[in-house]
Amino acid sequence: MALLMEKGSEPLTENEKADLEAIAALKQSSALEFKEKGNQYVKMGKKHYSDAIDCYTRAINQKALSDSETSILFSNRAHVNLLLGNLRRALIDANDAIKLLPSNIKAIYRAAKASLSLNLLDEAQDYCQKGLQLDPDNEELKKLHKQIGLKIFEIKKHEAEVSKAISEAKEIVSAMENRGLKIGKAMYRELTGLRKPVLDKSNILHWPVLLLYAEVMSSDFIEDFCETDMFSVHLDMVFAEDQPLPWDDKNNYKREFIELYYEAGSGPRLSKEKLLHYLLEGTAAASNGEDEEKNAVEDLKQNTSSPKWIKVNERRTLHDVLKEPNFIIPEIPVFYVVSKKSSFYGKFKAGKWAPPSV
Repeated sequence: MALLMEKGSEPLTENEKADLEAIAALKQSSALEFKEKGNQYVKMGKKHYSDAIDCYTRAINQKALSDSETSILFSNRAHVNLLLGNLRRALIDANDAIKLLPSNIKAIYRAAKASLSLNLLDEAQDYCQKGLQLDPDNEELKKLHKQIGLKIFEIKKHEAEVSKAISEAKEIVSAMENRGLKIGKAMYRELTGLRKPVLDKSNILHWPVLLLYAEVMSSDFIEDFCETDMFSVHLDMVFAEDQPLPWDDKNNYKREFIELYYEAGSGPRLSKEKLLHYLLEGTAAASNGEDEEKNAVEDLKQNTSSPKWIKVNERRTLHDVLKEPNFIIPEIPVFYVVSKKSSFYGKFKAGKWAPPSV
């Protein structure tokens, strides 16, 4: 009996027609039974989700239901795949459901939800808009549409912040290059943190400057040292008569006794890439990579002998001092404060004191 016939052929007898109708009815009944079992497995909880998917798949494979009924099966399977975190499969199933029945709101919602979870935000938004055209009062779709809109806004905001941070960092790098400044590896990060220079609208650099009291390894910070300022201006404020240093019980560190020094050629220079990386730390554009010394340019060898101290002329500007050929700025300028009145002064001047290893 020729019950399996080529597509497009017609049964030759009434008996064959009856047999085919019986088979079709049986397949339809099986499909509906698998669908119902699948629904029951979903209600039974996560342990039975795989059984639900199997039932929906068996129902689909019967190929016995109408397009609208088969659309529901794909949509149901998409729902279970979403619950299991099978996002790609959920999106494929939801799309198959929509192709069979473009007005299937649940399938549209599940396609939008899967797209959102896959970070396919434009697609998710399109699904929501399509669904809301069909059902403007659908609260779940409206809520999801709002959630997608907020995520798109946050991403665009983050992208703008990243772009701004990179642009500002590149401007600072360019300003440093134009000034002939040499930037090296950070020293005393525990003291300086992520402080960085700022370039103002007039193209003037403002530096955070660390003052280290070599004798006691205490420190002070000048938060905003404009590159056009003379050292004397800031030192007059730091060492004001009415603000003695709490640890200076011998009054050695009065304004008239102090001298300022920097260490010549201390360490390798940073590459342009590494310098940009440093300037982006703490911003929206910061990378997650760890610092690596190989990114430093070893064109100036670190001095392993006694340090060479260069005295700072207080009448000079910060810019004039930083551009000295032997000054490698350890991310931010570091200057050492010593007192001519202290017994430590002779030891320091003789090169018998060196900064601790960092």
